[in-house]
Amino acid sequence: MTEISYDEHGLIPVVVQDDASGEILMLAYANAEAVELTLSSGELHLWSRSRNQLWHKGASSGNTQRVVALRLDCDRDALLAIVTPAGPACHTGERSCFFNAVSKGDVPHEALPALERTLDQREVDRPEGSYSGQLLDDSELAAAKVLEEAGEVGRAVIGESDERVDEEAADLLFHLTALLHSRGHSLAQAQRVLLRRQR
Repeated sequence: MTEISYDEHGLIPVVVQDDASGEILMLAYANAEAVELTLSSGELHLWSRSRNQLWHKGASSGNTQRVVALRLDCDRDALLAIVTPAGPACHTGERSCFFNAVSKGDVPHEALPALERTLDQREVDRPEGSYSGQLLDDSELAAAKVLEEAGEVGRAVIGESDERVDEEAADLLFHLTALLHSRGHSLAQAQRVLLRRQR
């Protein structure tokens, strides 16, 4: 393994990222023993600076994080842990520790994961009159909407404004995501196929 540059306290910062959505979940620290335990167990182990001890993430809460990949930055002094979380990353119950907004702005990569979480919630709550709920209940309707929206994207690209292209593409992404969810699938599964095709 590439040599890791730990700081003067024997620690290295670990940025934790959701493998399916790409969202950053938390920032923590690890020492050499935590890194070794992570590699050998396949689950994230860290060093708690407040408790001054090793920490198996989720050992008490059940919100473990299965490690998909560990990456070292160019200076070898920071780790990126790409994980599949079994529950919220934050001790507050939030899915990410980064939920306090200091400034606001549109963050495009958050749109589809947020949509998927909304669809998951619609499946649980089943609010009356929900369009998303109708799509989740009726795969044929969802499939027809995907075909319709795909045609509208094509027509927009050929002869409409840039704004219309973006709007129609958003409609297509919404309906495609709902169609996949109606079948119990997620966007991440399709993205994994794309990754395999690039190898």
